[in-house]
Amino acid sequence: MSVFAVACIQMNSGEDMDANIVKALRFAGEASDAGADLILLPENVARMTFGEENIRAGAYPEDDHPALTAFKAFAKTRNVWLHCGSVAVPSSSGKVFNRSYVVDPTGQVSGCYDKLHMFDVDLGDGESYSESAVFEAGERAVAVDIPWGRLGLTTCYDVRFPNLYRALTDAGVDFFAVPSAFTKKTGQAHWQALLQARAIENGCFVFAPAQVGSHAGGRKTYGHSMIIDPWGTILADAGDMEEGFVLANLDPMDIDVARRKIPSLKHSRDISDVEIQHNPRY
Repeated sequence: MSVFAVACIQMNSGEDMDANIVKALRFAGEASDAGADLILLPENVARMTFGEENIRAGAYPEDDHPALTAFKAFAKTRNVWLHCGSVAVPSSSGKVFNRSYVVDPTGQVSGCYDKLHMFDVDLGDGESYSESAVFEAGERAVAVDIPWGRLGLTTCYDVRFPNLYRALTDAGVDFFAVPSAFTKKTGQAHWQALLQARAIENGCFVFAPAQVGSHAGGRKTYGHSMIIDPWGTILADAGDMEEGFVLANLDPMDIDVARRKIPSLKHSRDISDVEIQHNPRY
């Protein structure tokens, strides 16, 4: 596996899908000009909106999705691999899938993934989210083979579930994609720590393109799009102030190096039972 360049796009997507697509393609084009072989867009790249009705109104079938159509054409024209972040796609249940696509340099979809874990939380101070009210959770983990190894597909809140990343690693994954729209509050507390933990405990690279800034409905996202190596070193961090992209040159051999230094994957044991030892004094 040869050295290659990865770019993570950081955006402040609004409610105008056409404008978001144009902006995403502009940043992706700049990343391509800078030498990126693999480009990743953030979660909800085509539209950051709020409310069930608005979210459903911005969901399009795969064959007719304006964003996916534009992204496929870009990948083919630029001869790059493109992870399309995530876009809204209607499900047969009437809800919406938060779906990621990976497009190859011929403009064909190589794989897609529906976000598994729904962000249903109450952060206090009036800030709460209930993704399951409108989004339908996926049913399977997904990985896609790319020229430099195997890419595991995850999205945002998924990063809090280490069992998903271990399952992907056990399936031969070398890199994790984590396109996100992390809230500012949770991002400040947990974003970097969670991304580094997933990299370190699995000996994998992490690619985490993110939304940044203020969005419709008063939502604020954290930014800090990151590229992290298998040792947990942050190779690139976009910060929280600007849209654009970060770029890093990667050597897949670093995966083997990290896993040889600390072979925790080989030492992992299947723990299915927990013994509870009761103390009669309590």
